[in-house]
Amino acid sequence: MSSTELRFTLSYAIITEMAPEGALSVEVSPRGSHFMRTMEAVRMDETKGGFLISQIKQIQGRIFSRLLTDAGIEEFNGAQGRILYVLWQEDNLPIVELSRRTGLAKTTLTSMLDRMENKGHVVRCYDLNDRRQIRIRLTDHARGLERKYQEVSEDMSRIFYKGFTEEEIKEFDAGLERVLRNLEEEGVSNAKTTNDHF
Repeated sequence: MSSTELRFTLSYAIITEMAPEGALSVEVSPRGSHFMRTMEAVRMDETKGGFLISQIKQIQGRIFSRLLTDAGIEEFNGAQGRILYVLWQEDNLPIVELSRRTGLAKTTLTSMLDRMENKGHVVRCYDLNDRRQIRIRLTDHARGLERKYQEVSEDMSRIFYKGFTEEEIKEFDAGLERVLRNLEEEGVSNAKTTNDHF
């Protein structure tokens, strides 16, 4: 897989799993003097990160779906492609792990897997060591779609980074990674606070 495709995949995964519109303007507890100095320089009501990410997600999804159709890939949509992409990297994953890697809620993932199973893309199998755990495996048919999907991903990557220099791509990806870590840390913090009340 090319470095460009990997960059797109990272950015695509981050953008598609960002919180809803305005997520970056949610008030959070300041942590440290550096945070305070940053907030003094940039008014939070002037930032558009969350709004832009939401727009990118919507437009990108439509373009990606069109590229899939143009490439003759009608077996799955962009969202299901994310699931397949994760399984192409490592097959036979537990549903819980697949949920974590795709960023999809377990209920959403389960319904999508139902449709993918009906289309012959995946199968559910019991874990040999723990029958309470269900693993998801690709079918031979789904494995055969990987090459086409990679070609579409490369096309999307060229659109996504059009006009960017190599340095700008690195800075952009690094910025998205920082935003993702901030949101993940906040999510963990909120989950811990909630659990502490029970």
